[in-house]
Amino acid sequence: MNNLALNNFIRFFGLILLQVFVLNQVNLFGFVNPMVYILWVVLYPIKKEQGTFLLLSFLLGIFIDIFMNSGGINAAATLFIAFIRMPILKMILGKSDFDFVSFNLRAIAFNKAFFYISFLTFLHHFIIFGLEYFSFSEFTSIISKTLLTSIFTILISIIGILLFSKKK
Repeated sequence: MNNLALNNFIRFFGLILLQVFVLNQVNLFGFVNPMVYILWVVLYPIKKEQGTFLLLSFLLGIFIDIFMNSGGINAAATLFIAFIRMPILKMILGKSDFDFVSFNLRAIAFNKAFFYISFLTFLHHFIIFGLEYFSFSEFTSIISKTLLTSIFTILISIIGILLFSKKK
């Protein structure tokens, strides 16, 4: 097992454990629960095979669903952001800035990295809360929980990336 695979393995299970045993116990304002496990999708190497990445993203969501007893909504949202990640990256970075082999989130401009993380986080959380409430009459609750939870998730994610990843 090479260094990159070992790092992804440790990050996969480390983020699951962090989410389940620490962050699921945090409920800011009574309903805001940061979901930083999606960092695994954000930080996964681009040059790896897409099918394996989608399967692992689904498994990440399923593990979270098992511990949260949430019936598959985390798996659906995580799989969706894993699927849409490449088109979003191409849109944000453009063809000229995008290098599959040497892509590193810390190596790109902060505003592009921030937008990439924010977009995937908002999308993930909107799917989570949309499936949780599953009603148009609860649209304001879906939007408010999405916005508040996303803000805290983005803050914790960026701090974690700055602290625990190498700049290349």
